[in-house]
Amino acid sequence: MEKKLFVGNLPYSVTSEQLEETFSSIGTVISAAVIIDKFSKRSKGFGFVEMATEEEAANAKERLDQSELDGRRIFVSEARPMTDRNGDRD
Repeated sequence: MEKKLFVGNLPYSVTSEQLEETFSSIGTVISAAVIIDKFSKRSKGFGFVEMATEEEAANAKERLDQSELDGRRIFVSEARPMTDRNGDRD
């Protein structure tokens, strides 16, 4: 398992700091970012968290997937590489 996790269905009010705080209860967070729309400057409702080890990432996924954050059920999965416009993976 990779150390970087995708976190979906985030409440639009959640900040990167809150995301980091949530995952730091599981282990050491290297980075946490809520993705912001470049035009509206509002959250897109998802983000990414990088944990210090693969074990911590697996534990965070197991413990936080389907959990509730500010009234919304969040989804945690292993992050995948972005696809280019042709649908090819890096």
